[in-house]
Amino acid sequence: MTGIDSLIPQGTPSVLGATPGVAEDARAYLVNGGYRRTTGAAELLDRIAAAGLRGRGGAGYPTAAKLRAVRDAGPRPVVVANGEEGEPGSVKDRWLLRARPHLVLDGLAWAAEITGAERGYVYVSDTVAGERIRRALAERTPRLPCDVVETPHTYVAGEETAVVRRINGGPALPTAKPPRPYEQGVGGAPTFVANVETLARIALIAAHPDRRRRTARTTLVTLAGGGAEPLLAEVSYGCTLRTLARAQGAPEPAGALMGGLFGGLIGPGDLDLALEPDALRAAGTALGCGAIRFLGPDECPVSLASAALAHLAAESARQCGICVAGTGSIRDAVGALTAGTADPGLLTRLLRWSTSLPGRGACGLLDAAAGTAGSLLRAFPHLVRSHLDGPCHGCTAPADAGRLTVAVPHVAGRTVPRPRSAPCTR
Repeated sequence: MTGIDSLIPQGTPSVLGATPGVAEDARAYLVNGGYRRTTGAAELLDRIAAAGLRGRGGAGYPTAAKLRAVRDAGPRPVVVANGEEGEPGSVKDRWLLRARPHLVLDGLAWAAEITGAERGYVYVSDTVAGERIRRALAERTPRLPCDVVETPHTYVAGEETAVVRRINGGPALPTAKPPRPYEQGVGGAPTFVANVETLARIALIAAHPDRRRRTARTTLVTLAGGGAEPLLAEVSYGCTLRTLARAQGAPEPAGALMGGLFGGLIGPGDLDLALEPDALRAAGTALGCGAIRFLGPDECPVSLASAALAHLAAESARQCGICVAGTGSIRDAVGALTAGTADPGLLTRLLRWSTSLPGRGACGLLDAAAGTAGSLLRAFPHLVRSHLDGPCHGCTAPADAGRLTVAVPHVAGRTVPRPRSAPCTR
């Protein structure tokens, strides 16, 4: 996969209004209504709350509540656009920063007005994204002083306390909570850390208040696996996973790995679930960052889980002993299943770890490992038990974390038109 044209099918509306393969400059953004002061900060906050906008970084926390918490936490707050996309299989944030940097900066400026912040940061690990943001800042005098902070790309670097720690001059590693960034963040000030897609949607709600509910109920997804080419798309809540698989070109998936590594595995019986945060949560999974990797009909979910766990173990910050030991043990246990060397008590241990380990680390990495193991046992119990009898043909290759990744699409430095509607509807 070499470019954005391979991610968005010809003839379909494009991602957040952008044309495949091109990037937006300040002139085009201004012509299309960007940076326009259409409302006051208090009114915009009410519109964000009424629309039900949730964060797009993974946890799906209500954006209005987070903005209010920072606004009310104390003087001189700080706002941060978090573009460090740590979940494997997700490209939406880096693509947004490359293709629509002014939309992200506009949303960051609105977040500053709502919270009362006088300083902003854009936090990235993608060099090209950093260059595009710096270029966008140089194209016009922003009303919000803003710095770009780059960090090495790791799974944990985008966790919000790691973001704050890095901006404060330390390593991009999580810290114990409390305090949380909204209480004490960059420079000790209350800090609003928001995913770049969340900020883009704040800007769209400000520019198009009549479309605020549609803006809040569409989301960017990165679809991969299933024997089809990856697809970056903007879709409406309510689409089923099966519909998304067909749109990608993977018509008969055997299940999926949800939310990067945040939502765990689901089986074929869950493919008719609606892509809606509450519905997914009720089913024991999550949308997370919007990265969905479908299982091909002949692909073994145990092997895919093994690759995911190998990736998590390698990405551990190694600050919490319970995380190092727990993630390593889960990785080794599922690895034994793929090798056909697991003992009968292994499934009992996996089940115990999946329920006892979540919440015991400083960040979500241990939770992701435990959740992956637990979801494997729930979604594919008979298949997992069959691995106790000997090696599986689908697990003969070693765990390969590379199968979880998707290439970031290329975006050239040209202009894009006005945003259009999302292609997937109920």
